[in-house]
Amino acid sequence: MSVELNHIIIPARDKHASAKFLADILGVPVGQPADPFVPVTVSNAVTLDYINRTDFHSHHCAFLADDEDFDAAFTRIRDAGITYYADPGHQQPWEINHRWGGRGVYFDDPNGHNMEILTRAPTDTTA
Repeated sequence: MSVELNHIIIPARDKHASAKFLADILGVPVGQPADPFVPVTVSNAVTLDYINRTDFHSHHCAFLADDEDFDAAFTRIRDAGITYYADPGHQQPWEINHRWGGRGVYFDDPNGHNMEILTRAPTDTTA
């Protein structure tokens, strides 16, 4: 049997605005809303399904990108004036990291979810 991640539900105060924020950063479209969700599809057809909620805890979502997509997303982060960090604890503002021979950056979405874009994963043996 093959098991694949299909979707993750992400709580948000405004599901439409939150989906648009992430889609704009990643350079992907917002999907067609399917009540009660607004999806953002990333590679392998995995969706982050935004849903309106008022009470929730912060999530961490990490997106593995190639160098070109990282550069484009990082440019959009900087152009939007979004504070970014080299670390998940947000102790190194306005820096990126170079873990595992790649690059990585963390930023908060409008709901306080800790988003990460990285070019190499810890298990990446190509670096």
